[in-house]
Amino acid sequence: MPISPANLVNEAALLAARRNKRLVTMAEFEDAKDKVMMGAERRAMVMTEEEKRLTAYHEAGHAIVALNVPATDPVHKATIIPRGRALGMVMQLPERDKLSMSYEQMTSRLAIMMGGRVAEEEIFGWDKVTSGASSDIDQATKLARMMVTRWGLSDQLGTVAYGENQEEVFLGHSVSRQQNMSEETAQKIDAEIRRFVEEGYNEARRILTEKKDDLEALAQGLLEYETLSGPEIRDLLNGKPPIRDADVDKPTSRGSSIPKTGKKKPKNDGEPDAGGMEPQPQG
Repeated sequence: MPISPANLVNEAALLAARRNKRLVTMAEFEDAKDKVMMGAERRAMVMTEEEKRLTAYHEAGHAIVALNVPATDPVHKATIIPRGRALGMVMQLPERDKLSMSYEQMTSRLAIMMGGRVAEEEIFGWDKVTSGASSDIDQATKLARMMVTRWGLSDQLGTVAYGENQEEVFLGHSVSRQQNMSEETAQKIDAEIRRFVEEGYNEARRILTEKKDDLEALAQGLLEYETLSGPEIRDLLNGKPPIRDADVDKPTSRGSSIPKTGKKKPKNDGEPDAGGMEPQPQG
């Protein structure tokens, strides 16, 4: 998802103002990026301990699969703090602009999307599985459909485009699209879409079965720290817990070396005017 530079800078400036800072630092840009890409934090939202635990394993499932598939973007951050409409999120960021996606990247992405649902099943059992994977399943189905009907990646259907070259806008359009192909072809398309999604599901299950200790470690880390960066996740899986200040989650605690806004101190005789920027303790 591309970020507008103007939107990012504006959001960072607003955060700095709320934190009574005279300068915008990388901490504000980082938090602004997260807000723009993942949605605003909803810390006031009350979650039960069971919901937190389930969310932690769900997001850990996505992250562990993402760290073990052959081709995908690096994991940038994982959080169980509700953002936007989601109870938690794993964000991946590309290292460069992408103009296309390979088959290996597509199948890796399908496995990552299934990682949350598989983790729920593995840890809590089928009876405790939630609707949290709804968006994942929807995205995986759409990706698999494109692989089959647009990108010619199905052996059963060949390198042929099926359906009109435009998105479905409403039900009547969807029905009209189906009239452009035989019933037999439509059934083959459905079968191939399901095959691709199930292969992603099975790959996610294989990875999480082999990396069950990593899944447990990351889920517990998310329950303790709520948000972990990509490097912190890798360190945690190597037995090195994140180093956090006691007040790290307080918005005003970030960038303590940056002067706060306020009234200028009266000048002492012989001392130059510091422009209202008081020296701050270092270290």
